[in-house]
Amino acid sequence: MDKVIVDIYFTGNNYCAYAPILLGCVSTAATLAEMKKNIKEAIEFHVESSLENNDPIPEVFKGEYELEFKLSVEALLNAYSDIFTKAALSRITGINERQLWHYASGMRTPRPAQRKRIEDGLHRLGTELLAIEV
Repeated sequence: MDKVIVDIYFTGNNYCAYAPILLGCVSTAATLAEMKKNIKEAIEFHVESSLENNDPIPEVFKGEYELEFKLSVEALLNAYSDIFTKAALSRITGINERQLWHYASGMRTPRPAQRKRIEDGLHRLGTELLAIEV
């Protein structure tokens, strides 16, 4: 099954998403969960309308596909702020708390190496959690 990348950003009050290969199809929502639902519906509507009007669409939408969500660091930090404190994320990633606050607020954009440290730290935590048996 083909994957369609959906980029998700945080705009200060809302989440915004779009699929780069499907121009003109965007959506916003107050929460990440709502955003995922909304963009899925928007893509389905866009593809259906394009097919009805004989408008060209990327080949991937002519078969089965699944959405793969790619969050900006700002979106990630805001979406999970009620689960991970900046202090906890600092311990997991080795990134200074103040820097994480700058990333979450959009004041700064992390370099690729910093994004990788955040991703790797969360993946390590996920691996550790998956190994737990109770």
